[in-house]
Formats: sequence, C-alpha cells, structure tokens
Amino acid sequence: MSAKQPLGFDAHDHSACITDGVAAADDYCTRLGVQLTPVRRRVLEILLEAHRARGAYEILDILRAEGLGAQPPVAYRALDFLTKHGFVHKIERLNAFIACAHPGQSHAAAFLICRSCEAVAESMGQGALDGPAAAAGFQIESEVMEAEGLCPKCREDTP
Repeated sequence: MSAKQPLGFDAHDHSACITDGVAAADDYCTRLGVQLTPVRRRVLEILLEAHRARGAYEILDILRAEGLGAQPPVAYRALDFLTKHGFVHKIERLNAFIACAHPGQSHAAAFLICRSCEAVAESMGQGALDGPAAAAGFQIESEVMEAEGLCPKCREDTP
C-alpha cells in the first residue's frame, strides 16, 4: 500500500489516518467513561483502512476471519456504538458505513457519492435545514445529506 491513498476524492497521507482516528476514539471514550472494546476498535480500523463505505456483512466477514465474532449482532452493535458517538456515519444510499472524516467536530454530515465507483467524500457543510428548522421552532438533532453524481476520476473516464 502506498503512502498516498484516496480519501473521498482527494489524496492524503494515509500513514497517520488509522492511528489518528483510533487515538481520537480512545481519547473520547476515556473522557466519557465508555469502552472502546476490541471489536469496536477493529470495526473503526476496518472503516478507516478502507476510506470507502462498507456494508455490515462485509465488516462481519472480516471480523469472522479474524476470530472476533461470527454473528451479525457483533458488527451491528459496534457500528451502533461508533455511529452514536460520531466516529462512523451510515450512508443510506449504499446501506453501508464510513468512518467520519471529521471526528470530534460538530458538523452536518454531507456526502458526495459517485454513482459509478461508489467512492464517498464527506464534506463539513452547514446544515441545509438550520434556517427552516429555527423558523419552525424545531431543534435538529441529526442531519445527513447525500448527493449522487460522478467523482473526478469517473468523470475523466466518461467520454
């Protein structure tokens, strides 16, 4: 694996990615007094390694091969925990999960999903519904936007 791997649609220094992501989760869990169990840690690592959305059963296959669990609840419980605490996002369009590119930062998750190669880039956008929600007296607790199109590589490959 080279030092540069795609993160969404951009290249980045992948060597620190997993270490930084897991360290942020460790620090957060210590502050909150919750456990980053070996399975939760490994699921986060799997998603950080991939830099793409992965389905729960794909994650479960990796866990099973590594002897960390063979039943679907193992993967789903870890994904639920990581999602609840902001380290993982669910990409509804793909019915899959991706590691948060901005852990520990409060943000409205916005995803650009390539309809050709299914690459996913996360953007820290302003909440599109903030204004209308405030006008209605509604407090948003979670907002996820997903946009589908073509990534730069697939656009280049399309005649």
